[in-house]
Amino acid sequence: MARRAVIRLETIATTLPLACLSVLLLSACGGSSSSSGSSKAPVPPNILFVIMDDVGIDQVPAMGYGGAQPAHMPSIDAIAQSGVRFRNTWAMPECSPGRAALLTGRYPLRSNVYQAIGPNDLANSQISPYEITTPKLLQNAGYESAMFGKFHLAGPDYNPAENGTPRELGWDYFYGWTGGLPGSIDTTAGGAGAEGTYTCGYVPSLADDSGNGANTGACYIPDAQGGFSCAVMHTSPAAGPAGLQCLTDGGVLLPDATECEATPPAQLKFDRENAHYVSPLVINSATGVEELPLTDPRGRGYRSIIEAEAARDWILSRDGSKPWMVTVSFSAPHTPLQTPPATLLKAHTAHQLNPDCRLVPSTIANQRHLTDAMVEAMDYALGQLLVDTGIALRDADGDLIYQPYSNTLVVIVGDNGSFGPTVKAPFDPSRAKGTAYQTGVWVPLIVAGPMIQRPDRDVEHMINATDVFRLFGEVAGLDVDALTPAGTDSVAMLPYLINPAQSSLRDHNFTQGGLNIQLDGGRNGPCVIGPMCSHTPVSKTVCEDNGGVWWGKGADDPVVVDTYDSGELEQCWQVNQAIYHAAPADYEQNRIAMGWTRYQAVRNDHYKLVHNHALGYDTDTDDSTDLYSEELYAVSQSHPPQIDRESDDLLRDGVANLGTEAYQHYLALNDTLASILASKPGCPGDGNNDGRVDDTDLANFDALIASGWHGSSWYDFNHDGITDQADRDTITANLGTVCPPAGPQ
Repeated sequence: MARRAVIRLETIATTLPLACLSVLLLSACGGSSSSSGSSKAPVPPNILFVIMDDVGIDQVPAMGYGGAQPAHMPSIDAIAQSGVRFRNTWAMPECSPGRAALLTGRYPLRSNVYQAIGPNDLANSQISPYEITTPKLLQNAGYESAMFGKFHLAGPDYNPAENGTPRELGWDYFYGWTGGLPGSIDTTAGGAGAEGTYTCGYVPSLADDSGNGANTGACYIPDAQGGFSCAVMHTSPAAGPAGLQCLTDGGVLLPDATECEATPPAQLKFDRENAHYVSPLVINSATGVEELPLTDPRGRGYRSIIEAEAARDWILSRDGSKPWMVTVSFSAPHTPLQTPPATLLKAHTAHQLNPDCRLVPSTIANQRHLTDAMVEAMDYALGQLLVDTGIALRDADGDLIYQPYSNTLVVIVGDNGSFGPTVKAPFDPSRAKGTAYQTGVWVPLIVAGPMIQRPDRDVEHMINATDVFRLFGEVAGLDVDALTPAGTDSVAMLPYLINPAQSSLRDHNFTQGGLNIQLDGGRNGPCVIGPMCSHTPVSKTVCEDNGGVWWGKGADDPVVVDTYDSGELEQCWQVNQAIYHAAPADYEQNRIAMGWTRYQAVRNDHYKLVHNHALGYDTDTDDSTDLYSEELYAVSQSHPPQIDRESDDLLRDGVANLGTEAYQHYLALNDTLASILASKPGCPGDGNNDGRVDDTDLANFDALIASGWHGSSWYDFNHDGITDQADRDTITANLGTVCPPAGPQ
């Protein structure tokens, strides 16, 4: 059994030296410190929670890795040196389930969020408004909460709250993107060229593209009043290409123009998304939901800067009367990978980039350079946020120094493992994001705060993303178990911060991914990425942004349509069916590997068990067939790490050939996995997830219908996308049912 430890701040007072305890008594940023002799209770720390998108542990030098040429991360390095590095942390394999685990403390099997939420996923696979999220938990300690950047936890599709989901889930303020994923790169650069001309979304310099580049141009920038400003821009060594400067400022460049016209030329388009630079921003506040058009300057500019600056402005607007939690949910470096502003990069980083952002085999080197550059730019934005809010300062050499006296807990984490083409050696790019293997779920986790004893150290014990949820409650002095009646899967983290000798509080770790709930048991269409077909990309554009070939509805790739007379497929196994029908004799050399559609893993201190499932194609029956794998590995976070490569599967020769020690671990891990998966029995009629089917469920259902909503909801028990009498009948048929709570098994 995993061992719990619930520690409150008043308990910490008995274990910390007086000098450290005094830090805990400091006020929140923007307020005044407690006066001498005050009888006020200790002020809980502010919390700055930083989520990096698709940054696995393989990318981060502060965690001991980073490859031969790590990205430049001085801000993250500074926080790591001032805090604790948790070097054995598991997230979930994809972004939405990873973020859900961090912010609810519960595994995907509780929320049904198994993969990245897309436009076809029902509310049943989105975070429910009845979940106890981190902001709802912290309300019990008087916290204000805000989130900036990528949301991707619920909505806007198939959700009663639509773009209002952040406030519905507890955040007082939200400024960012509810759907989460950046749009595709605008290869016209806002109409400056034909489709496909500018693969990074901006007009490059002549040195980089002698045929379509430009060193000068008129930059037209939309303003808040619905008009435009204009300035002539020039390429420079420090600021980069004129087109990139213009895009960074929210504008569209007319190449080679040496003067501005009164109005933008008709060829320029300001209503096109452009990956990390032009996005449909959403603002949630007490006054309602504001959905900004693409022409609004607030949604134009580089996302990492928008995210960090919006967080800064909100923090500085606090009056210090309440503690706050700010989640900066960076979009970088998620695909599509795109050149960041040159001014955020070290000179050598900017110079090694080329303006070809296509994700094809010939550009893999540049894709890795782009990832490093996007991480470096994100780190720059984070550092500026820390300095501007007084959480850190710069010394005479410009180096960042975290200030524990700011009374701010800083937590930095990756939401899942790295995207395959960007993985750094010696990790495994074939078993990366979207899998339950080490490269897909092993993430950096760094914590700095006023309560930390002996900073600049590593913790090698197992941590799960769900544990971060409990940490926030612990530092706020809350009894997390009492405030989460439906249970959590989290285990204490605070003891590791205050006791450098703390032994492990987990005896196992767990991760899982799969398919979200869609109408009629549907799934995202088949996307062939390299040698494998995947149901992870949520749409054709996302498939293609990740270097894939779309075989689903709307397929237009010539190979798919002409060679295989195919497209409009629903299942990955049907891709192999089409390949077989086209040329049976060549099937074995042409067939595509099936990406797993259900994958889960459990580990202890030394061994890891992985279970996978997918549907394959059987040439004898011309139909689907079940594919399973069960794999056992010895793993460790050593240097170099011992990870789960295919060649190291201890079960490759069968269970009978396991040694005695490995066999005992195999049995124990199988028991643990079975126990976890059995810990959420069906509870039909329990729409509010409190473990009971009662009159509250009937009242919630009736209120939803009375509001005028009849679409997908958490009370749509038959998953038909409609909340109706059939679902109400499910509640009445099961009234009085009590289901066991969640919790470490």
